[in-house]
Amino acid sequence: MTMATPAQRTPRSTAPQILDRCRELVHPALTAAIGRLHPWPGEMAAYALGWSEADGKPVGSPGKGVRQALTVLCAEAAGAPGETAIAGAVAVELIHTFTLLHDDIMDGDETRRQRETVWKAYGTGPAVLTGDALFALAVETLADSPNAHSGTAVRHLARALNDLVRGQAEDLLFEARPWTGPEAVRPEEYRSMADRKTGALLGCAAALGAVLAGAPSPTVDALTRAGRHLGMAFQTVDDLLGIWGDPEATGKPVHNDLRRMKKTYPVIAALAAKGPATRSLTALLTSPHPLDDAALRHAAVLIEEAGGRSAALAEARRHVGIVLGCLDSVRLSPDAAEDIRTLLPFLVDRRM
Repeated sequence: MTMATPAQRTPRSTAPQILDRCRELVHPALTAAIGRLHPWPGEMAAYALGWSEADGKPVGSPGKGVRQALTVLCAEAAGAPGETAIAGAVAVELIHTFTLLHDDIMDGDETRRQRETVWKAYGTGPAVLTGDALFALAVETLADSPNAHSGTAVRHLARALNDLVRGQAEDLLFEARPWTGPEAVRPEEYRSMADRKTGALLGCAAALGAVLAGAPSPTVDALTRAGRHLGMAFQTVDDLLGIWGDPEATGKPVHNDLRRMKKTYPVIAALAAKGPATRSLTALLTSPHPLDDAALRHAAVLIEEAGGRSAALAEARRHVGIVLGCLDSVRLSPDAAEDIRTLLPFLVDRRM
């Protein structure tokens, strides 16, 4: 395959510049798609995307656009212009926003990006409706694309959605399982959940770019696998942020995941270790009394002392290593592959 050099490229761009370039490419089509919604869910979708406040006032703080950027970059990596994959980039951004709307309802989260979640600002029913509208719009956008490979792309999206639902179901079921004993969540079960819950959509984002670019199967498979492992690294870092993240950066309360007793990787790894910190952590988490702020701070310290934080960081880095191996395993456009590599530390080494 002849490797084209995508237009409008700044050599050796920084990660924010790469994300900005991809977002600017996709934004007109994403705006047009949202404009096709009923005005009310359209208003809520704009709020969820970070384009406006709850009163409709425009703001200039959209999200990073990681998934849409990955779709564009993987099309370029496969030798096509980024424009080839715009419909795929719009679809994955819509699906990602849909999942956030519904996740916030399921988890009872009241804040995201330092402001009220959609269900908190508008109500649960309207938030569910908006999520459903975004889901339908994503499929319609991809199915209506004039790209010759749109049918294959829709099938990739459908498989990813099925995986995503399975992963979310596993995550919810984990909450009812005990911290210790034969029914406790094991690291391998966590990995399976994260692969589906977070890896599936990032893998799909990568796959859609490659598929819409007309890439051969080995390239599609390698980029899909890279996306899925990037998703698993991303989820593991999210788990770290859920315990030790700076609220100014995460937009959520400190120790948020611990407060909700979520089975996240650092806690699972800490409980699987040996030593006094693990024993103290086990006693604290299995106590019949709710954890107050002081107990949450103590739990975070014990998790770190038991090795949970370092284990999670090692897990994230292991997945990044697999991503790099996938990128090296097939022939890709050098500039686009470099852009993907540039994004990796930016996405994984996030502020805590």
